[in-house]
Amino acid sequence: MAGLWVRTASLVAAGRRGRWPQQQQLILSAALRTLKHVPHYSRKHLMVSRNLGSVGYDPNEKTFDKILVANRGEIACRVIKTCKKMGIKTVAIHSDVDATSVHVKMADEAVCVGPAPTTKSYLNMDAIMEAIKKTRAQAVHPGYGFLSENKEFARCLDAEEAVRIAREIGYPVMIKASAGGGGKGMRIAWDDEETRDGFRLSSQEAASSFGDDRLLIEKFIDNPRHIEIQVLGDKHGNALWLNERECSIQRRNQKVVEEAPSIFLDAETRRAMGEQAVALAKAVKYSSAGTVEFLVDSKKNFYFLEMNTRLQVEHPVTECITGLDLVQEMIRVAKGYPLRHKQADISINGWAVECRVYAEDPYKSFGLPSIGRLSQYQEPLHLPGVRIDSGIQPGSDISIYYDPMISKLITYGSDRTEALKRMEDALDNYVIRGVTHNIALLREVIINSRFVKGDISTKFLSDVYPDGFKGHMLTKSEKNQLLAIASSLFVAFQLRAQHFQEHSRVPVIKPDIANWELSIKLHDKVHTVVASNSGSTFSCLSREAGGSMNIQFLGTVYKMHILTKLAAELNKFMLEKVAEDTSSVLYSPMPGVVVAVSVKPGDMVAEGQEICVIEAMKMQNSMTAGKTGTVKSVHCRAGDTVGEGDLLVELE
Repeated sequence: MAGLWVRTASLVAAGRRGRWPQQQQLILSAALRTLKHVPHYSRKHLMVSRNLGSVGYDPNEKTFDKILVANRGEIACRVIKTCKKMGIKTVAIHSDVDATSVHVKMADEAVCVGPAPTTKSYLNMDAIMEAIKKTRAQAVHPGYGFLSENKEFARCLDAEEAVRIAREIGYPVMIKASAGGGGKGMRIAWDDEETRDGFRLSSQEAASSFGDDRLLIEKFIDNPRHIEIQVLGDKHGNALWLNERECSIQRRNQKVVEEAPSIFLDAETRRAMGEQAVALAKAVKYSSAGTVEFLVDSKKNFYFLEMNTRLQVEHPVTECITGLDLVQEMIRVAKGYPLRHKQADISINGWAVECRVYAEDPYKSFGLPSIGRLSQYQEPLHLPGVRIDSGIQPGSDISIYYDPMISKLITYGSDRTEALKRMEDALDNYVIRGVTHNIALLREVIINSRFVKGDISTKFLSDVYPDGFKGHMLTKSEKNQLLAIASSLFVAFQLRAQHFQEHSRVPVIKPDIANWELSIKLHDKVHTVVASNSGSTFSCLSREAGGSMNIQFLGTVYKMHILTKLAAELNKFMLEKVAEDTSSVLYSPMPGVVVAVSVKPGDMVAEGQEICVIEAMKMQNSMTAGKTGTVKSVHCRAGDTVGEGDLLVELE
């Protein structure tokens, strides 16, 4: 890794409505990540090191204003000589005993980084990083030895460059993978510390998910809508825009519910966005299906975000309202055929909604991954206007190694009201057993009054559920209906228990009971219910001998405890299990792989300090301490596979 460390990437500036989206390429000063390795002895430019002056210097060739030399002795002097020849100011670092050394005298500036021992000076990364910030050096030459091949030092340099760029843009900023998508490798940063953490986690996620750890930093626009335009181009210079998709319902910057068209756009704004998207596609001579993404504010001003040169997850809603098969069009274009349609042929026919069904627990940060095997799986394809794109079947495994999507559930109707009602029915009839899924969250979103009115933004979930998703909040009539269902199930099980293969069992209960007095515990409240032995039979997700029952009702799973009146009275004398104090322990909230462990036994940690990082389904999750204390023991190490609930770290 020895050589001159420079950074290169692009920073995309948002284009305002009516203006061409601006794109700015910034070298070094606005760039992330990769570190470029530039050898400092090149035969092409330095034929013989004895005569450096023989190599010509072009004063019009702009490089850097200031370079910090992170070394000492002859190699520091060697680098400073060339910098002087090129008109570049230099910063020398030194230990206290090297204060009068030659390389210090040669440099334009000098910073003491510690006492004589190399571990406290020339290997002191914190002190060197502080010197870089203090002197505002634009690049670092490490020479050889010391930190010249230290990957951690390289990462620190990049993180500080990210901070500098973020300050230049102005907080808040979005840090995102340049090769990314699906919310992976994306972090919002509101200050310098969050930028450093976001850079580290985003670059690791980007490398893991896309094999490319390069990042972009852009201005984060708070509380916008996320609306994208589907484009289609061919190799003959033709391009179309196929209307828009509303993609504002997101969690962790990943879309959850999409629809086409958007209830927010008027014809004029739709056309303006479509025309700019096509202009961009034509400018880069794009030929295939692609998507130009915009952020849209409350006044319908739109800002260019990025172009995805691929098929989007949510493409089915566009297919539903246009009648086009986008994959077929991509294949035709790839073969060289011209587009079969003109812009005037593209209309909006009906309304389509897509819900991404994930193997996730929606009660944990709106969806932490869940793994397992699908013991039961039945898609609601018997309902009208339903399409499901999936790649699984009963018995399929959902693992920690890939994206947790189970399927894309799409409903289509003549208008938005019909499409949403069909989505509600489809979610109620979707049977998924064996893994935790997010159907409860999806159902609550599409029936929410704000969503139905179209009053949404990318902050919808956090605004509607500021304390996290808790499931469906029952009205009085819904609660009574649920209690009736639970009572009916209990009576059905009791009646069934009286018979065994068409023969009566020894009567444990009176066979001629007409009414049942029951005690049902729901949400820590006990309800007394009287049930009869007549009526319809219902199904439930699970039932235990002790009276516990899980019933899925209106999309949400309710945990209930059902006992007869006598059993409930006797149950008062049973000892309750004392809840475990978990403030001193850290359990894994999800299955995954430990990427890094930041502490060791004996370390002091503060509340909120990072303990370890777990990667689950290509997403990196920082696990933090629940309180201030001393680390007692660490039960994991980098590379370990952990399950949900596994003990990671104990504090004293």
